[in-house]
Amino acid sequence: MFIHLDLDCFFVSAHRTIDDSLLHIPVAVGGRSNLNIFSTKKEIRKISSNEGAFVSSILTNEGQKTFKEYFVDENGKIRGIITTSSYEARSYGVKTAMSVNEALTLCPHLKMLPPNYPLYHDLSQKLKELLVKEIPLVEQFSIDEFFGDLSGYIEEDEVIEFAYNIKNKIQKELGLPISIGIANTKYLSKLITEYAKPDGVKYVSKDNIGNFIRNIPIAQFPGIGKGFQERLKGYGIKTLGDIKNKRELFYSWKKPGIDLYNRVCGIRDNKLTTFREKKSIGIGRTFDCIYDRSELRRRVAILSRYLCFLVKKSKVNPLTYAIKIKYESKLKSKNYINVNTIFNELDFKNHMTSLFSNNDTHPSHGVVQLNITVSNFAKANEFTYNLFEYEEDSKKSALTNQMQKLRDKYGIDIIKTAFEIKDEKSDKKT
Repeated sequence: MFIHLDLDCFFVSAHRTIDDSLLHIPVAVGGRSNLNIFSTKKEIRKISSNEGAFVSSILTNEGQKTFKEYFVDENGKIRGIITTSSYEARSYGVKTAMSVNEALTLCPHLKMLPPNYPLYHDLSQKLKELLVKEIPLVEQFSIDEFFGDLSGYIEEDEVIEFAYNIKNKIQKELGLPISIGIANTKYLSKLITEYAKPDGVKYVSKDNIGNFIRNIPIAQFPGIGKGFQERLKGYGIKTLGDIKNKRELFYSWKKPGIDLYNRVCGIRDNKLTTFREKKSIGIGRTFDCIYDRSELRRRVAILSRYLCFLVKKSKVNPLTYAIKIKYESKLKSKNYINVNTIFNELDFKNHMTSLFSNNDTHPSHGVVQLNITVSNFAKANEFTYNLFEYEEDSKKSALTNQMQKLRDKYGIDIIKTAFEIKDEKSDKKT
């Protein structure tokens, strides 16, 4: 027996735990690309003490800013997109990924809130701690979603009462509404949660699951993206019931098809992932179009400093560095390099700025997005050095570790290279 728990309108609900004036009114949390890392102005950034795949090490609290300070740019234009909206706001048509400007057109009295990431992560961590005490095996699926395996712990005729008890405890201790789906397998419990919303519990037994899913559109099943939906429709498959009747077809698609078929039909979908090993770490930003290559290289260097902090925080040694450049008119460029070195900030910044320069394939076009990523984490015995290289890398790594200690204590911006700093006049031009 599996249970899936999904916090309702989580970011909005989190704000409501500290401000009850937000209850029962249309509320939305909106986000903007955090470009203040490129500014020379001071900004307070919290360093998270939490660990895990769903907890960033760099948390910026924008929650103290006014609507004008956060959502309105220097030209008076409203910026940002909706990340979460309350059910009251959804009744006006306000949706996730909608622009803030459009949302305010649909609902002029909508209360727009800047994000408060430290609050979200703190509540998510507290919820996980609560669930681990109540359920033998827990998987955190996202910042606001969890799976629980109740096999051999809760009897089928007690599972609904158990779910309501957990739900009430979460409401009492954390002040958060949550919806719970229950089924005999993992992904079916996640599907059923959508029918428990808002703020409810729904259980579908193994005997009734076939009838329950028969007419559900394929788009509603977790993990079936738009591209795969079109592929399935080409075979006349529009509902989950249609999938159940096409076993041979799905099994002919090997592992992806077999996994999807088994999840939909509740076959061998009974393992939780209690530990997620990071395979890559990345950071990126989207901004207004920039043509100045010197400014773009400066931004690559700043992103590299932030990513270096995250890499050292994660205690890994990446051997692959990658960059993605997105230009105006939707043009793109990407590439990577492999290295064989002890990770250090100086070499990493040099590699990334060189990667940008060497892969700036449309130099006459403005750039609107930069993303850098590291992966291919090394084991201790995977390096091949001569003695001189080892000593040099060790010195650079030791310096990076010392800077890391200072940044942990005083903030990520406490140490910068001269190349990252510019005067306020040039700052305003970008």
